[in-house]
Amino acid sequence: MAFPTDAKSAMISVQELIKEPLTLIPQQYIRFGDQEPSTTILFDRSNLLPTLPILDMKQLESGSELQKLHLACKDWGFFQVVNHGVSCSLMEKLRYEIEEFYKLPMEEKVKYKMRPADLEGFVNVARREGKLDWGDGFYMTTNPITRRKPYLFPELPSSLRNTLERYITELQELGMRLLGVMARALKIEREEVVELFEDGMQSVRMTYYPKCPQPELVMGFTPHSDATGITILNQLNGVDGLEIMKDGVWIPVNFQPDAFVVNVGDILEILSNGIYSSIEHRAMVNSMKERISIAFFMNPKFEADIGPISSLINSQNPPLFKKIGIEQYIKDAASRKVYRKSLLERIKIKIDQESQDG
Repeated sequence: MAFPTDAKSAMISVQELIKEPLTLIPQQYIRFGDQEPSTTILFDRSNLLPTLPILDMKQLESGSELQKLHLACKDWGFFQVVNHGVSCSLMEKLRYEIEEFYKLPMEEKVKYKMRPADLEGFVNVARREGKLDWGDGFYMTTNPITRRKPYLFPELPSSLRNTLERYITELQELGMRLLGVMARALKIEREEVVELFEDGMQSVRMTYYPKCPQPELVMGFTPHSDATGITILNQLNGVDGLEIMKDGVWIPVNFQPDAFVVNVGDILEILSNGIYSSIEHRAMVNSMKERISIAFFMNPKFEADIGPISSLINSQNPPLFKKIGIEQYIKDAASRKVYRKSLLERIKIKIDQESQDG
């Protein structure tokens, strides 16, 4: 764990680190090995960059954009959604409240510090080779309510807590609507998905990425795929930084105003038997502006076992993944001992090509 176990020790925070001008980036943040070039380096003109699909929620539910959704989930694993029904005023209120939270003095934020042997709280977790991300994150389970840690969500400042509660309720509804149209795009019964995800495991991560004097040396968030069903990302203050891997190249995502970016997680790749792809992505930082985001993660029920949905399996399409309990899968992913898509690779069924041919 990145945090010391001594309760009197200071909490690791990039926000605290940069309060004094930095002449050198501390070694534990320097990440040369992960800095493959993005398309901003490869292309001189921004109009040559591939564009993330933008989908209209109203048209998705009417069925007119189902094929576009299907191709986005297959080819990109990401899309932006507009006309989603979440009010702009609520999104603006949430932005304000999270900004105010990150302005709190460290003695206030430290009470949310991730505790020993826990996976939730205010945290900057060590990644590969002990390196740290250039960002302060606050991760917590929000559903089922009985699984909320009593010292986290219930203890948030009341204005943030109330706003976040309203926001979560709206995103629960949006998430289930999205999963419903994804089921239609996959030509499976909506109930097969609803039964798994209704009142399932949900969580949020609020992340503050401070400015960095040498952004080319650090990583805001390590390359990874999400161990989720779907993730709904809200880039709160309009500062870009998300990049996705497509065709071997890192592509920066330019958010549409008031849009959410939605991505396929590992669990949906498993359920769809590989038809939909969870894609590696990362967060970059810059020297001019801080970036603030909130990600909402939707997963099946804790007690569920996940594997390819039975109606997608036949003699021509055998299962590509083993079954695994959702709670174990999430614990394995949250342990941070995996990198990129290595966890998903572990449960792939190894097909003996010779026996297939024989």
